[in-house]
This record gives sequence, C-alpha cells and structure tokens, in this order.
Amino acid sequence: MLTHLRPALVSLLLLTLLTGIAYPLLMTGIAQVVFPRQANGSLIAQNGQVVGSSLIGQSFDDPKYFWGRLSATGTFPYNAFNAEKLTASSGSNYGPLNPALIEMVQGRIAALKAADPTNTKPIPIDLVTASASGLDPHISPAAAAYQLDRVARARGLNATVVKQLIDQHTQGRDLGMLGEPRVNVLELNLALDGLNTP
Repeated sequence: MLTHLRPALVSLLLLTLLTGIAYPLLMTGIAQVVFPRQANGSLIAQNGQVVGSSLIGQSFDDPKYFWGRLSATGTFPYNAFNAEKLTASSGSNYGPLNPALIEMVQGRIAALKAADPTNTKPIPIDLVTASASGLDPHISPAAAAYQLDRVARARGLNATVVKQLIDQHTQGRDLGMLGEPRVNVLELNLALDGLNTP
C-alpha cells in the first residue's frame, strides 16, 4: 500500500506546484509585462477614481446618456473591491424563449419610445437584446445613431457635436476583418461628460 501511496502523493505535490503555482505565476508575470492594462481589468479612471472597465457594460437610463445593451450588470460602476454595493458583474444567461428576456425586451422598447417619442427610426436589435454574457460594453454605430438626437437634445448640444463624438469612439473591425464596428458606451458617455454640459 505504501509503495503505491508515496509516488501518488509525490506526483500530486509536484503537479500542484507546477500547475497550481509556477504556471499561474509565470502567465501572470507575462501578462503584466506584455498586456498590463488588460491584465488589470482594462479599468477606466477619472480623477484618480475607477469609474468602470472598458470590458464590462454598465447600466445607463438617464436620457442624457447613451444606453447600452440589456445587461445583468449592476447600477453602480464595476469595482471588484466594493462588494457591499453589489458592483460585481454577472451574466443573465436568459435564452431567447425565456419569458423574463421577452419582458425585458418589451420594457426596453417602451423605455426607448418614452425617452424619445418623436423618433420613428427602427430600433436597432442590439438596443433591445442582451449579448451572450449579458455584459457587453459595446453597441453598434446604428444603435448610437438611433440615440443621437435624444442625447443631443437632453444635453442642449448640437447633433453634429454628438455625431463627431460617436465617430471618434467607433472602433473598427479587429485586424480589419474580425467582428463588427462598435462603440464603447461607457467611454462615449464619459467623453460627453467631459464636454462640461448639464
């Protein structure tokens, strides 16, 4: 029995040290050197305060802000170190036939129409649906354009100024061919706030 137990325990210890300690430390070290911003959560700070992550969506419902996709994120900016405010992120995992998702979509359509009753453009699909994770920080340029007049009106800005901000914050396809053009909602809203408007 002991002749079998000793090699098993030695193997367990060696593999634990190798795969549980050495490998994660090596990968963390490489990530910190090669991709420090991404390895630390792609956090966005203003005036020394973390206001969110460019990788995790945030809820916006004020008419003066662009709204992101339906999301399971909390109402507070993401901060992993502030658990008492429930700022951690989580996906909704609602499937397309889930009644809760259908209710959320209908609620979002009603909210969009109530916030901008004169807007007769078709509502882009990404404004009323969630991504697979429910945490998507991006919307399509069409979704941003749909909201442009409402945001400009609520802030007392010329629509051209808001359109220029959308254009500045539109990211193209990765490597010129992967994915779709997109707009990071948090970064766009922070840029709007940076204009020092009401």
